[in-house]
Amino acid sequence: MAIRIYKRTSPGRRNSSVNLNTQVTKTKPEKSLLKAQNKNGGRNHHGKITTKGRGGGAKRRYRLIDFRRNKVEMPATVIGIEYDPNRTCHIALLQYEDGDKRYILAPAGLTDGDTVVASDDVAEPKVGNSMPLARVPAGLDVHNIELVPGKGGQLCRSAGSSARLTNKEGQWATLVFPSGEIRQISLNCRVTIGVVGNSDHARVRYGKAGRRRHKGLRPKTRGMAKNHHDHPMGGGDGGSKSNRPPASKTGVLSKGGRTRDRGKPSDKRIIRRRKSKRYGQLVL
Repeated sequence: MAIRIYKRTSPGRRNSSVNLNTQVTKTKPEKSLLKAQNKNGGRNHHGKITTKGRGGGAKRRYRLIDFRRNKVEMPATVIGIEYDPNRTCHIALLQYEDGDKRYILAPAGLTDGDTVVASDDVAEPKVGNSMPLARVPAGLDVHNIELVPGKGGQLCRSAGSSARLTNKEGQWATLVFPSGEIRQISLNCRVTIGVVGNSDHARVRYGKAGRRRHKGLRPKTRGMAKNHHDHPMGGGDGGSKSNRPPASKTGVLSKGGRTRDRGKPSDKRIIRRRKSKRYGQLVL
């Protein structure tokens, strides 16, 4: 069982669970792939808070992840699967034949001793291998998807996420994403075969505020509980929403409002939005 549910021995243990991280096989990180990480508590260069609810938490060191997978045609062996405090999924430490070591996102099913390869040509479509979309057979689940060839993976990088390659036409590949969006991506963009591991992350319940503080998350005050000059939904007698739809402090709609800029050049590559009025929500 990957999720341990505690008994109700105290108010903090009630409704609390923890991820046992059974896939993790290596506890200490690779020192050559670590970088210092400074905290800003949600503040910008002026010292003003621009993101609420951040601050504190345990000290972290950043793990340098190879999102580009640009060391091609050289097999690498998985040394171990590690926990990464900076992301929801686990990471895998690879050692190439020339002795070079790199971290990648650990897909489900990848274990110690497995061999993976990044290729520009046809490679075996097994979990952990990386190749351009032009070389991936249709119907497979992929992750760490590039939007611009050579820039590195930007899509489907969180725990348990993946996209399904449905078809290829011309210079574009069509992928179905977990949100229900159907999008075209260039066949020259590199992807990794498989589903991102640690899908149990979504089942964890913190149970008490202290565990969230360890993660660097501070309490948030509801907008309706603030004064009228502190929040668009503040002020008034009782539970007054000021006759406007729910929004953030800066006025961004919080119940289904658009967050994507209108008129972006890449709009033509979105075949179906993640929320479709005609077809509803698509589930993989």
